[in-house]
Amino acid sequence: MPDNKKIKVRPGTTLLDAGSRAKVHIRTRCGAKAACLMCKVSVPDQSGLAPMNTNERLKLGSQGDQGIRLACQAKVTGAVVVHIPEDPLKAAIRAQLARQAEDDDLF
Repeated sequence: MPDNKKIKVRPGTTLLDAGSRAKVHIRTRCGAKAACLMCKVSVPDQSGLAPMNTNERLKLGSQGDQGIRLACQAKVTGAVVVHIPEDPLKAAIRAQLARQAEDDDLF
């Protein structure tokens, strides 16, 4: 989500790898080492994922209890729906374009 893409992967595949195979961009900068924390995704129902490893749990803290996972660490064990947040730069551009459109409507 939000692209409604579906893909089948083998158990043990990370969400980052699954996203790549589905041609869904998940931001990362650290080479899947859980260092940059840019690959956070939301997984409301985590029954299709392996439990968090120690590194992921330490990095996420209480966010892990709120359904947030690191795509580079979370491994698929079954069916799972993943919500990928909008890239912050794209969100800023979209907001700016919306403001400009509103301003244009005023004139």
